Amino acid sequence: QRLRFNGATLNVKHRVKHYTKKMLVKILISAPILYFLTLLQSSFMPHFTVFGYTPNVIFILIILSAFLSPSFSLISAISGGIFLDIFSTHFLGFNVLILAGTVFFIGSILKKYVQIPVR
Repeated sequence: QRLRFNGATLNVKHRVKHYTKKMLVKILISAPILYFLTLLQSSFMPHFTVFGYTPNVIFILIILSAFLSPSFSLISAISGGIFLDIFSTHFLGFNVLILAGTVFFIGSILKKYVQIPVR
């Protein structure tokens, strides 16, 4: 199936396949990184506090991901939240809700108030 757009012919199946493959590679790379950071968060970081609080490395990474790659940040938030829930004392889904809600909030703020210039 071909799509005509401003005189250019685009192969829709090729674009979808390329995008899916690119997203799958991102997921396969980020999942072990998020798992390692979750292990670091649950085992090593409680020994280092800032003003009496333990910094949440996954939360910081998800916030940065929401600003840098909005299309991928929700997937990162869900997988990071699942990893945090596995090693957490909260009920299953708590961290997923917190991280996904943060990503949606940042996305809505960016969509409403930030205009990215077009080159």
